[in-house]
Amino acid sequence: MIETLIPKHVAIIMDGNGRWAKRRNLPRIFGHKEGVRAVKRITEHAVKRNIRYLTLYAFSTENWLRPKEEVSALMGLLDEYIDSELKTIIERNIIFKVSGQIERIPENTRKKLINAIENSAGNSGLTLNLALSYGGQIELYEAAVKFTKYCIENKINPEDLSKNDFRNFLYHPEIPDIDLLIRTSGEKRISNFMLWRISYSELYFTDTLWPGFFEDEFDLALDDYATRQRRFGKTDEQVK
Repeated sequence: MIETLIPKHVAIIMDGNGRWAKRRNLPRIFGHKEGVRAVKRITEHAVKRNIRYLTLYAFSTENWLRPKEEVSALMGLLDEYIDSELKTIIERNIIFKVSGQIERIPENTRKKLINAIENSAGNSGLTLNLALSYGGQIELYEAAVKFTKYCIENKINPEDLSKNDFRNFLYHPEIPDIDLLIRTSGEKRISNFMLWRISYSELYFTDTLWPGFFEDEFDLALDDYATRQRRFGKTDEQVK
């Protein structure tokens, strides 16, 4: 791997837990459990690869529409993840954040998330950002509402502000745009994910289901990223 070309911010749409379980004639929850193991190993590998930000799409606003039993089981797995990994998060110098409508998360789970956020706030290593109860359109809508209220309350003409001013109303504006977006399971869509931050992301799709996504394939995605020329609208000559 070309270390100088490692992306600063990697995001992963973790897809395929249910299909992984179905292919093994197992209940879907077994796929989600294996998916949690994948989260642990990929987070550890991101630390080793000196990636600064890792955003994982864990639960979308649309996922609330799934059967209540599955949603309840997913929240239970989230509880278990925080209980088992908080010590590791602190020891590994990881900053833990959550992006999304956290108020919709069950109270007990929400308290654990907030505790992890607060206890890791003083760390300085990898920022692990879980997209929970997250939707890209909702994020932009909520940002637009806050932006409008700010302009009205401060008697500011919106045209006098820049897109960077608007960015300040997104979830965690301190987190930079996504350099590399990975999606597992063979699906080739972005599924309402981080619409603002993926504007210029490099996209990497793999047929591998998320529970079977290991460090070597993560490295393949990073190697692929290292071969790309990011022009941001400029010509090849300008970039060179």
